Amino acid sequence: MGKRREGREVALQLLFHWDLNVQQSLSGPELDLFWEFRPALQGVRRFATNLLNGVIARQATIDEKITKYTANYELRRISAVDRNILRMAIYEMLYADDVPPIVAINEAIDIAKKFGTDESGKFVNGVLDRVKLDLNRPLRTVSNPAN
Repeated sequence: MGKRREGREVALQLLFHWDLNVQQSLSGPELDLFWEFRPALQGVRRFATNLLNGVIARQATIDEKITKYTANYELRRISAVDRNILRMAIYEMLYADDVPPIVAINEAIDIAKKFGTDESGKFVNGVLDRVKLDLNRPLRTVSNPAN
């Protein structure tokens, strides 16, 4: 598994924990305990932590996108796994200039198939396909190749 894929899977675990614990911030001691339970290379830790912090910092905007494209669902009724996969992918699509949106979508679908239900991959794909229509950046290339 690549470092970024592993980082996304770890970020999902961290976001799941954050989401189910009433979205309280994850402090140093909590993260240290997590890393004891889930060892990872420094690059994976850094990528996962950056992804976690980015999603948390922009949660309101990201959740608005999810709500917009899941009109028949209340956000809290979407499974915690699917909800946080969507958050992570939308964060990368909107704010991670070094990740092509198509890559974020494909990664999210694969992670949903691995960690979600039988329907999670289709659900995540459907929502993210709608989100990509709002993007003002190339879908298959990075926005800022200098990064």
